[in-house]
Amino acid sequence: MALAAKKNIKKVVLAYSGGLDTSAIIPWLKENYDGCEVVAFCADVGQGEEELVGIKEKAIASGASECYVVDLKEEYVKDYIYPIIKTGAVYEGQYLLGTSMARPVIAKAHIEIALKVGADAVCHGCTGKGNDQVRFEACFAALAPQLTVIAPWREWNMVSREDLLDYLAERNIPCAASLTKIYSRDANAWHISHEGGELEDPWCEPSKEVWTMTVDPMDAPDEAGKVMLSFEAGELVAVDDKPMSAYQSLMYLNEKAAAHGVGRIDIVENRLVGMKSRGCYETPGGTVLMAAYKGLETLILDKESLKYRESVGHEFSHVIYDGRWFTPLAKAQLASAASFAEKVTGDVVVKMYKGMAQVTQRRSPNSLYSEEFATFGADDVYDQKHAEGFIRLFSLSSRITALKQADSVLTEKK
Repeated sequence: MALAAKKNIKKVVLAYSGGLDTSAIIPWLKENYDGCEVVAFCADVGQGEEELVGIKEKAIASGASECYVVDLKEEYVKDYIYPIIKTGAVYEGQYLLGTSMARPVIAKAHIEIALKVGADAVCHGCTGKGNDQVRFEACFAALAPQLTVIAPWREWNMVSREDLLDYLAERNIPCAASLTKIYSRDANAWHISHEGGELEDPWCEPSKEVWTMTVDPMDAPDEAGKVMLSFEAGELVAVDDKPMSAYQSLMYLNEKAAAHGVGRIDIVENRLVGMKSRGCYETPGGTVLMAAYKGLETLILDKESLKYRESVGHEFSHVIYDGRWFTPLAKAQLASAASFAEKVTGDVVVKMYKGMAQVTQRRSPNSLYSEEFATFGADDVYDQKHAEGFIRLFSLSSRITALKQADSVLTEKK
């Protein structure tokens, strides 16, 4: 950034985690942006209370003028996770988008704080190699394009944890981080992700130390567990007949599913910035919730509707992965999914056993399933002779094509 532009920055709101990177960013901003005031912002999206203990004090000790901790847990689950579940979005067939789906709600709160305190700029600690820099900045551009965005990892000369620790030590700024950190992790109410360490080699099997949220499926109980989820118009309203808030429901499902080792995946994914990365994800409650929702959909949506909803889910997985939540395209796709969800009402039982989550029971007042039509026994509602005419019409184009080809062969022989 040009020197003149830097001198115009008087107040910056930093997305602060209390970790090594953001602890170093606070003094760096003040030194490199002409003594600007730095306001810390921390989003509570269910990453765990231990992550937030003393975070305000840490921010002030690093040089921030103040620190806002915003509770986004219920909003995150109800207004972001639930709508995404309705789309059925799963990135590249496996990833339940735990990191991606948290970014819009964090970015929105970040901008709200920046406007509240009259900031000139917002700042994040994302690296220049990751997806999150794009996700956050795309949201910033949609919500407050007038604000300057500062990304220190794209400006400073520090390249390692050692550099950051030395930087803080030289300024006598306390930090609990050390050189022993192996994995890069990101947690919220929906999941926890793990990268780095042995995971950088795709041929290396993850060690037990990688996983932190779920029981090893090999050590999970020998007796299956079951949980019943109740939906109304696509919204989860009760679990095991207990009405709960959106966040409470997810916490309950996380505990139940994690105990059975449900929700682990190990994938190599295509990052938005062009490279491949290997990561391990744990999404216990989310895996059960997605399985239940899709299980109920199979009772309710007709063939063509389900086919279209699946196409929406595929496309939306890329929209949310790429950080395009605040766009007309995302709005249209979410509206489409919400329309299908209007009839997704009913109960689903999911069985959890040694890492698996399987729908075993489902019922709905809007079910299109009819035992009278589907039975293999005798019935009075379906005349099997009618199938012959249907098949002849259904395959008519194939029949005509084959006849044409046969005529061409005969013509050539003559």
